[in-house]
Amino acid sequence: MLLQKLTEYAGRESDSEDLPFLYELTPIKWLIQLDPKGKYQGIICTAGDPEKKNDRGKRYPAPAVVRSSGIKPKLLADRADYVLGLIAPDAKPKQVKRTSKCHQAFLELAQECAAKTELSEVEAVTEFLNDMDLKTLDLPEDMDPGDNVTFMVENTMPISLVPVQEMWADSQASTEEKAQCLVCGELKPPMKRQPIKIKRIPGGQSSGMALVSANAKAFESYGLEASLIAPICQECAYAYGQALNSLIKGEDSHLTVGPSVYVFWTREKSSFTPAQILSTPEPNDIKKLMESVYSAKSSFFPDPNQFYALSLTSSGGRVAVRDWLATTVGEVQKNLAHYFKAQRLINHKGEYGEPYGLFTLAVSLVASGKEIKSHVVQAFMNAALLGRPLPRWVIYQAIRRCAVEQTVTRPRAAIIKMALIWGQNREKEEELMEKLDSANCNPGYLCGRLLAILEFIQKAAMPGIKATIVDRYYGTASSAPASVYGRLLRTAQAHLTKLRKEKIGAYNVLQKDLGEVLSKLKDFPTTLSLQNQALFALGYYHQRVAGWGSGKKQSLQVTSSDIKESEEGVSDDNESLS
Repeated sequence: MLLQKLTEYAGRESDSEDLPFLYELTPIKWLIQLDPKGKYQGIICTAGDPEKKNDRGKRYPAPAVVRSSGIKPKLLADRADYVLGLIAPDAKPKQVKRTSKCHQAFLELAQECAAKTELSEVEAVTEFLNDMDLKTLDLPEDMDPGDNVTFMVENTMPISLVPVQEMWADSQASTEEKAQCLVCGELKPPMKRQPIKIKRIPGGQSSGMALVSANAKAFESYGLEASLIAPICQECAYAYGQALNSLIKGEDSHLTVGPSVYVFWTREKSSFTPAQILSTPEPNDIKKLMESVYSAKSSFFPDPNQFYALSLTSSGGRVAVRDWLATTVGEVQKNLAHYFKAQRLINHKGEYGEPYGLFTLAVSLVASGKEIKSHVVQAFMNAALLGRPLPRWVIYQAIRRCAVEQTVTRPRAAIIKMALIWGQNREKEEELMEKLDSANCNPGYLCGRLLAILEFIQKAAMPGIKATIVDRYYGTASSAPASVYGRLLRTAQAHLTKLRKEKIGAYNVLQKDLGEVLSKLKDFPTTLSLQNQALFALGYYHQRVAGWGSGKKQSLQVTSSDIKESEEGVSDDNESLS
């Protein structure tokens, strides 16, 4: 189904429609000029700046082929080692021998083309290759064996001639035997190797990798090797490869997060794409989306257009499909509205904070400098696009990072809130856990609130303190409250005595908050379950935000750095998205 949908997309609007079959845009640095009899007339460099090593030359439509470790020439346009037998000065004997075989294979393919097409331009190329002597040929000193080279016979490039293009397509049929194509269902000769490599996969080979391939005996079945394990005809193999590369290249059709790249498309043309809203969501866009889905005044009609999303990573030199999603545009819009509403939190100004992009949420679950895992990205993407609840391990990971870093950042608070309320009445979720809930008597939530109040007491009594009780005790307080809160309360009483003498305003506010929480907390739990540890983190975060209100902030002398520490978390400005 996946390959069928990609092939349908290719037929609709692939950016390679004007390319000949089994051709791709290829950077060609050198054009060898020949006269009609194949006499060498000189060479042209197409690079904008020949001195730049990374300038590989102008791009031309040229034959495409997928190479592995074997020798496989391209027709009339290839690397200099294939076309001319050019070797590096420091080449070892083994490489010299291989280059000779590569050049011979290129020559034989050109001769076959000349015989089948009977084109004078191709015959001129074969005449040149037969008579060529590298020792006397006047070639540029900076030509590298890896540079791409092709020919110009007078004013014509042989690779641009239709008979040459047709001969190349015919030559790539791997076998005369026919099999039922898995994509179109017709009986056609299958491709032994897929003609288009998939490029721009994070961590993958820059030259591209195969999506369908068996590169080891363990993957082969019934004597079928390479791509024959999944028979696909030429036309379909070329179509899905070009379509997938086009989607990965498109700014609005792909999203890269960590090791994963997601591509999005629809069955019929549509202006809807989730790439931008998932990567860098704008508050106004989110507001409009929610109003269109949830507002009583809105007449939301779900768009039935089919929507597809595909997740890819690199794996052992091949492309690995991590996830495949198929739904409708209307369902995705509803799920996105739910996804962003579920992460909303009231900030210290009494307003909804800015929505978070997928990268910001995912990176908040991993240690600094560590790579985001593909399953983390997948969990958030499934929630956003399909409306699936976040897995339990997401809560565990968020709680663990809070304990290790001894703080609850806003991104992690948003994740915990999303995981806790997911699946409840979507129409009423805006009332759940967005801000401090004074009526919540859950012991985990109350213990979290209490730690925030005790931290405020300490900071008010000891301005400028570098390491607070949270830096020392968050992990223990959030998992085994009974073992630590007795000590913390005794210390807080000493701080309150000082505040009563020196800062009566702060004392009154904090004593009131402390009394309120302790009156609801009958005793301190010996341990907290995973659910209650999540509520602890949310209670701590809510209480801190409540302490940043204009009146309390002045009384408690909370600094702007205190607000920034937990309110900002990870900035979307640092997202590694493309």
